[in-house]
Amino acid sequence: MTSVQVAVIGGGPGGYAAAFLAADLGLTVALIDPEANPGGVCVYRGCIPSKALLHVAQVIDESRHARAWGVEFGEPKIDLVKLRAFKDAVVARLTGGTGQLAKIRKVQYLRGRAEIIDAHSLRVKFEAGATGDDIVKFEHAIVATGSTPAIPPALAVADPRVMDSTAALDLPDIPKSLLVVGGGYIGLELGTVYARLGSSVTVVEMTDGLLPGADRDLVDVLAKRVGQTMKAVLLKTRVVQMKAEPKGIRVTFEGAAGSDAPKEPLFDRVLVAVGRRPNASVPGLDRTRVRVNDRGFISVDEQMRTGEPSIFAVGDVVGEPMLAHKASHEGRVAVEVIAGANVAFQPRAIPAVVFTDPELAWCGLTEAQAKKANRAVAIAKFPWAASGRAITLDRTDGLTKLVLDADTETVLGVGMVGPGAGELIAEGVLAVEMGATATDLKLAIHPHPTLTETVMESAEVFFGQATHVYRPRRA
Repeated sequence: MTSVQVAVIGGGPGGYAAAFLAADLGLTVALIDPEANPGGVCVYRGCIPSKALLHVAQVIDESRHARAWGVEFGEPKIDLVKLRAFKDAVVARLTGGTGQLAKIRKVQYLRGRAEIIDAHSLRVKFEAGATGDDIVKFEHAIVATGSTPAIPPALAVADPRVMDSTAALDLPDIPKSLLVVGGGYIGLELGTVYARLGSSVTVVEMTDGLLPGADRDLVDVLAKRVGQTMKAVLLKTRVVQMKAEPKGIRVTFEGAAGSDAPKEPLFDRVLVAVGRRPNASVPGLDRTRVRVNDRGFISVDEQMRTGEPSIFAVGDVVGEPMLAHKASHEGRVAVEVIAGANVAFQPRAIPAVVFTDPELAWCGLTEAQAKKANRAVAIAKFPWAASGRAITLDRTDGLTKLVLDADTETVLGVGMVGPGAGELIAEGVLAVEMGATATDLKLAIHPHPTLTETVMESAEVFFGQATHVYRPRRA
């Protein structure tokens, strides 16, 4: 039997961040997860391997783009074995590092699956290769079990050619034709990878635009590029049936798919990327006062407490946005509360990044959210076509957008689309969190020539004083 002050169920970004902070604060900690090392879906089957492959896809695209500059390379030859090895090496390096950090911090890492016995104890069923179970007594527990790809029943075809995001990241082959079901960030990122590797990719999305929920000004820029990268993008279209045939997967569309598009095309492979569902079905959870809402998320308050005083929950399992960095911050809040601090998870801006080409990123309030809330805002936009740095990169298909309080000029939200937007959005997060104003951004001297200048020049646009565009301020 193991006895600890904090037991963390789930070794993803929320779980291991919580476990490591608890150990740093002098608490005894057990971290339970079925993988060999901490990392979770993000590191093993999500954010990290996908970004490694997206980097390769970007290199391929840059090599082709270079022809316009007078530098021509031959068509790339894809060695899938080496490509998989690169991706796997990235994962192994990161998870090996988290494993070492757990040992250094003296976190008891128990490789297995947890079953809750009661509000202060759980059973760990060890993975294959280990014998027996272990009973863990705890003062507090943190549930950080994450999420898993959602597959609607109509799309659940028992055929390896129908993939979820996990299977797609394994790169089984480079299909001649690939259908991506879902125009969200997972579908677009993986669709970009396969398109750059040589697949003819079709994206189908049931709503009237890609990336539902994202700012339309930003999505419009991305959509133009996606339209060039993919074979087809079918909006307001649903997949109502899929059937496995010897030569591929026969798909039946319903909706606004173009009249010239076949209603039942055949694809070599299909990627179903319609979202994720929380892993809230932790065995034994029903023996406690923890409650799961009608959407399948564990209910928590701003201190990440569940209905059971001794049990906290963080990450994907407690609600959207399902993002690794959000989970990590929630995990740290939970530990600080356990340690006695009076803190709460109350962010003004949680950044979201879509690592497509171009990248799309935003934080804080969007223009659509402001309209829905009947909030008076002012909008300032700076086109990257007027950015010297964007022109030197031959990538002027970008935009920086500020959402400002109409009265106080406080920065409420920031959005960007363009190369490196995921790196640039951090300045926007800081601006929103610190309550910066348009004047603050305008007066903060930015290095030239850089893409970060577009934040400063967006603020200048608001005042009608932008150096590189002429946009008089509205009265």
